[in-house]
This record gives sequence, structure tokens and C-alpha cells, in this order.
Amino acid sequence: MADGRAHDFAVRADAGSVPTGLAPFDRRVIAVGGVVFAVLMALSPRYGFQRDELYFLDAARHLQASYVDQPVLAPLLARVSLDLFGVSLPGLRVWPALAAWATVVVGGLTARELGGGRRPQLLAAVAVATMPVLWAADHVANTTPYAVLALAALALVVVRIGRTGDPRWWPVAGLALGLGVADNHQPGFFAVALVVGALFGGGRRLVLNRWFAAGAAIAVAFVVPDIWWQSQHEWATIAMTRQLNRENGGLLNIPVWAIGQLLLVCLALVWVWPVGLRLLWRSERPLWRALVWAYGLLFVLYALTTGSKIYYLAGAYVYLLAAGAVAVDGWLYARRLRIGAVAVATALLTVVLALGLLPILPLPRAGSGRTIDSTLAETVGWPELVDTVRDVWNALPPGQRAQAVIFTENYSEAGAINELGRGTGLPTAVSGHNSVWWWGPGDPDATTVVAVASGSSGPGYAGYLGGFFTTVREAATISNPYGVRNIEAGGHVYVCTGPRLPWSRLWPRLRHYD
Repeated sequence: MADGRAHDFAVRADAGSVPTGLAPFDRRVIAVGGVVFAVLMALSPRYGFQRDELYFLDAARHLQASYVDQPVLAPLLARVSLDLFGVSLPGLRVWPALAAWATVVVGGLTARELGGGRRPQLLAAVAVATMPVLWAADHVANTTPYAVLALAALALVVVRIGRTGDPRWWPVAGLALGLGVADNHQPGFFAVALVVGALFGGGRRLVLNRWFAAGAAIAVAFVVPDIWWQSQHEWATIAMTRQLNRENGGLLNIPVWAIGQLLLVCLALVWVWPVGLRLLWRSERPLWRALVWAYGLLFVLYALTTGSKIYYLAGAYVYLLAAGAVAVDGWLYARRLRIGAVAVATALLTVVLALGLLPILPLPRAGSGRTIDSTLAETVGWPELVDTVRDVWNALPPGQRAQAVIFTENYSEAGAINELGRGTGLPTAVSGHNSVWWWGPGDPDATTVVAVASGSSGPGYAGYLGGFFTTVREAATISNPYGVRNIEAGGHVYVCTGPRLPWSRLWPRLRHYD
């Protein structure tokens, strides 16, 4: 269908009408996603591993049904990367780059399901591809890229069911949800909110049927291993979530959450998704309205509980941008100046923000005073940390090393030592942080502990260690050659001797979740 006739399929936000057919899929959507993939892969070797990536590599060597901080998917993909590529930045980051490509394509497909022709499909793809949260999240191999994709894919299937009234698509929705909850619990919350919205919005017939039950059963099958693991590990994720909510929630973080939602989408297109929200609400399709319910319910829930984690709803903006692209198509192309202005503003803002959120610029020189994005900052300094720990370890007398362990304050330090220091003479590091605590204390009879503490722990960490050892000696300071301020910078390595109890008995007291 020609672009000039695309409006025949468009749903006008102020009319409440719905499409009766589908325009052909615009293959340029695939190309837009391909550009995102190519950029992310080209930048994947730059700087270094991010702190969560080091943890997932370590977790990949301890594959289990679930973990304290997330289900199994991200560590499982990290294990595949280890088997195929070894400890490799591009090898690990190919998965989130593929997820970014797929998320862009899902955005275009969603616009098509909502009645969009070639132009709205392309606009939706560009809008998703220029989301700052997409680059920042999908540059790093943690759980967020797959959670965003899963939520967007689930919404796509729901839009299709809402358009066609065909419940036989629910098993596909269940598969998308199942893969999502195998990575992160957030798609599960979205699914619950979606069902609540469907029941309140007149969509009971579409969700109370055997096809929906089949889809739910598929999703639950993916959850069973996680629930089984949690039941065997004191429901550790619940304890960790409570701690995170205490740190990130509260009334003071509600404005952070609300303002943060405006920063997830390119500022030149931030006006598009509210129009999409209105289109879905006025569509008279119960499941399309349920998507608005789900967004609203989770907006309130996350604002109250995890306010500073502004990206938790990132996947919802994929379908909201798609709906907005359909709604504004006619207005945007009515005058050439409008689309030209939007295109120029989007391109300029994309370049400017990419320079800050992606590892494009060279790392700053020490003392330059230039700061970098906090996520990028956590990719800097890990080889230097490992070298510092190795120097302290090798300085111990051989007899003392034989009865020593390396204990780290957080899982990232343990992951760095175990992955970047593998094969260099260092023992496997242990930690009391999250899942690493469950992997054990190393030598249960250790009498010397080389303790690694981040700069964020402050000077009080030596006193904390003093509660477990009679002697705590500061042996080294952690730094990086770029002067980048991150969590580890300014930390210390301590040599602790004279345990007040056997190391194996001290271990239960060292567990902490966050």
C-alpha cells in the first residue's frame, strides 16, 4: 500500500474507530533495528565489562534454577557466551544487541496491528530505536534488555487478540511472558495488571476461556523452577526486594519516577506516547484499553515502591509509541515542515544523548574533570582492581596464602576476580552479597581473609571487619588510571587475621542482600 493511503488504516485518536485490515509490513523497520544492532555491536568492545556483567559471568559458572536477584535466563545466556566465545565483551553483548533489534521490530509490528501503514510503522520503529533507555540498557548484558523485549512482545500479542478477537493467540502470549519471567519478574507484574485491566474494562470474554488458560499454563511452567529455588533458599528474592524498596522507594522518589518517565523516550518524540495512550483508551477495544490500565496501575505501583528505578516501565513505551505513531500520522504528514522538524530534532538529540550514554568518546584522562554516565563509569577499573588484589595476595607468605581466602564486599568484585583474574594464580573469590553468599565461604578453615571493599562502603568498613577479626590491616587502595568516580574508586583491600570464630561459623553473619 502506498504511503499516501496509509491513513485509511490509521486509527484516529479522537474518533474511537478501529481498523478493519492490515497494511503490508514495512521492511524498513527491520533495517532500523539492524542499525541499532550494528551500533551496539560496534561499541561492544569499548571500555570494559559492567559490574552486573561480571556477576552474570560468575553466575554462569554456577548455573542453577534461579538466583537471589533474578531468574536464570541472563546467566544462561552468559554461559552460552562463555562456551562459544570465552570471556569476551562482544560475545556477551551480542544477546542484548539482538534484543534491541527485536524490540525495534516489535514496535513496528505493533503499529501495524494497531492499523498503521508504512509511515506509522517506520515512525514507531524510529521512535523505539531512539529511546535513550534502549541504548543505555541494551549496551549492557543484564536482565533489562530481555525484560523490555518480553513486555513489548506480550503487548504486541495482546493488541492482535484485541484487534481480531481470536483467543487462540494466548499461548503465544504465554510463551512471551514465560521467557520474560525466566529473566525478570517485571513482565509478570505487567501481565497481572493487564488481566486486571481486561476484567475491569469489559474484556472478560477474551480472558476467561481455555486458550487464555493454556497461555497462563505455559507462563507458569517457566515460573516453576524459580519458585522451587526460592522455596529452597528462604525466599531470598522477597528479602532482597524489600531491601531494594527501602533504598529506592518512598515519597521523596515519586517525583524522580514521574520526571524520569519523560527521559526514557527521545525528547523530540516524548509527545507521541501520551497521544498513543489516548488512542488506546478511546479505541473501544477492551484489551487495548487494558494496556492503558496496566500502564496506569504499574505507574502508581512503581512510583510508590521503586521510584528511583525509572526504567521499570520501559517496555510499555514501545506499544505506547507505536499507538502514538498511528494516531499522529495524518497530522504529522499534513505539512512537510512538521515531519522535517521532528526528524531533525530527533536526529540531533539522538546524537547528543548517545555521546553521553554509549562508550563513544575516549575515556577521560586522569584529572581532566570530565564525568561520564554512571552505568558507563561502572565499566571502568576492573582490571586494575584485579591487579591490586593480586599484588596483595602475592605479598602474603606462602604458608599464610595456603590458609587464606579472598572475600569481597559485592558480587561485582568477586566476578571481576573470578573472570578477569582466572588463570593468574588467584583463588576463587567469595562474597556475602546476594547469590554469591549461597555458593559458600571457600576454605571453611581459612585463618586469613583478603577483604575487598568498594569506595561506596566508606571508612567504616574496616570497623565492620573488626567485628569478625582481631587484626584488620589496610593493604592497598583501589583506583583506576582515568580518575573515573565509580562505586569501586577509593575502596580498599584489607588483610584480616585472627578470626574471632572459625571462618565457617562467621559465614552466616556475612550475608547481605541489595
